[in-house]
Amino acid sequence: MELFTKYYMEWKGGKKSDNVSYANIPRFYYRLPAEDEVLLQKLREESRAVFLQRKSRELLDNEELQNLWFLLDKHQTSPMIGEEAMINYENFLKVGEKAGPKCKQFFTAKIFAKLLHNDPYGRISIMQFFNYVMRKVWLHQTRIGLSLYDVAGQGYLRESDLENYILELIPTLPQLDGLEKSFYSFYVCTAVRKFFFFLDPLRTGKIKIQDILACSFLDDLLELRDEELSKESQETNWFSAPSALRVYGQYLNLDKDHNGMLSKEELSRYGTGTLTNIFLDRVFQECLTYDGEMDYKTYLDFVLALENRKEPAALQYIFKLLDIENKGHLNVFSLNYFFRAIQEQMKIHGQEPVSFQDVKDEIFDMVKPKDPYRISLQDLINSSQGDTVTSILIDLNGFWTYENREVLVASDSDSTADGDET
Repeated sequence: MELFTKYYMEWKGGKKSDNVSYANIPRFYYRLPAEDEVLLQKLREESRAVFLQRKSRELLDNEELQNLWFLLDKHQTSPMIGEEAMINYENFLKVGEKAGPKCKQFFTAKIFAKLLHNDPYGRISIMQFFNYVMRKVWLHQTRIGLSLYDVAGQGYLRESDLENYILELIPTLPQLDGLEKSFYSFYVCTAVRKFFFFLDPLRTGKIKIQDILACSFLDDLLELRDEELSKESQETNWFSAPSALRVYGQYLNLDKDHNGMLSKEELSRYGTGTLTNIFLDRVFQECLTYDGEMDYKTYLDFVLALENRKEPAALQYIFKLLDIENKGHLNVFSLNYFFRAIQEQMKIHGQEPVSFQDVKDEIFDMVKPKDPYRISLQDLINSSQGDTVTSILIDLNGFWTYENREVLVASDSDSTADGDET
């Protein structure tokens, strides 16, 4: 072996280092196999599959969770708070010893302290602890499930990976039982766009599995497992069948020439039909189109932006359209450019146009930008007024609502008072 090392080092043209610390440095970089290295790729795939199976076996199953609940209930510490059972730290540790090795990670002082609130006896709620364990198990199960679709094995999902995950999830969601199979591809597209619109702001085409787990979208999607989900909950859930059918139905209604795409004229009838032509021009200039027309995927981004104007990702989408000079900020010229279209629409509807100077001053007062002469995206987000400002600039109905806000509040108050009297 020494002879081999000697000749190998001579062949490499180097000399073996005398520094013994080099032998203790662990290997920290493993090159990913190239596309033509089929055997290495297969080995990596199999290794990942075995790793995920091992991780899955380490999770608590239903029987073990039931046993944990039984032990917690058996070791509860009196007195109860109302109907809520409590447990002190001594009994908490006893349960940890009896629950088995899989539960050991949950029975730590850190977790007990995290769940400890203002109990005079220094106890925690058994139900809160059990829900904590359930949530952790669910997160790990979901992470493993998502990782199975991570073809690259790099901790993120591409659009096609997430499409496959949701497509195979559909049969497990009772609330989607009524969907026709012919609609599956449109449903999957609708669901996936929400993930990518909000979690991939730089449009890299991939999102981290950690980000998927950290946001509430997966909870909303898996909420559809509930067979008794209320109608109200379905209407506010982007992933529900009624919501997906509503969005797709709107798209079909706008598509007057039935070519599967939307022209600027067709999109102008979106919502209340009061979006300005200048704003729509910018949509078609900046967004991906095909021969000047918008496909369903691009339309979904448009809808997500306009329906969620308070969200940073939506404001980023709209800000890019408002930033006509591509300078990263809005100045007086930009604001005037868009507000002139609002003034023109007011004239068409027989209304007296409002002075731009007044509106400009109100916008700057609302946003309070760091630079008094221009507004950045971060200024808009920080102000919590981004939805109002963008509505004033792109939508006549949005501007009218803002301009008459005091009248609307007064009429709402009158309606409430009338209701109370009856």
